[in-house]
Formats: sequence, C-alpha cells, structure tokens
Amino acid sequence: MSKMPGNFNMNNMMKQFQKVQQEMDKVQQELGELRLEATAGGGVVKAVANGKKQLVEISISPEAVDPDDVEMLQDLILAAVNEVLQKSEDTMKDKMGRVTGGIDLSGLM
Repeated sequence: MSKMPGNFNMNNMMKQFQKVQQEMDKVQQELGELRLEATAGGGVVKAVANGKKQLVEISISPEAVDPDDVEMLQDLILAAVNEVLQKSEDTMKDKMGRVTGGIDLSGLM
C-alpha cells in the first residue's frame, strides 16, 4: 500500500470510523430507551417520546375531556406532542453531535 503525503494512514482512518460507528450504535440504543415528556393544559395531557422521535405514550386526564369542546382537547394533544417531539429532536442532535464532532448526519438516520 502506498502512503499518501502527510500523515494520512488508511488503517487509522478505518479504525477511527469503526469506533465512531460503534459509538453511534450505542447512542442510537440509548436514544431508543430514553423517555422524554411534555405536558399541556396544566398537565391534563401528557405526551412521552423516546430519543428517536417516536411517540410512545399519550395520557389524557378525564377532566380534559369535554364533549362540547373537542377542539380544545385536540389542541392540547397537538401542543404536548409537538413539544415532546422537539425535545426528542434536540436530544438526538445533541447526543449524536457529541459522537460526530458536530458533523450533521441527520439525513443518514
């Protein structure tokens, strides 16, 4: 194998890539196990997501259910879900950014 100018070493680069891949796999597993929570309406609606932007639970207190105001309940659900999904996105970017050194690989996940 011919050496390229400078300190370029293909074996070292491959080892580093494998290490980063292993760390990314570990973070992906952690993100799947992570639980993030957001509430709306003073806590009457709760949304829980994992760190992979997947909704895993919705809780609605009975006092949030008013048959004459379904739109309010829908708005509370949307607010809680959107907030928890944003938390999940931010957490994923933060954790993966630590592994990738800030290189945005979100299109690959």
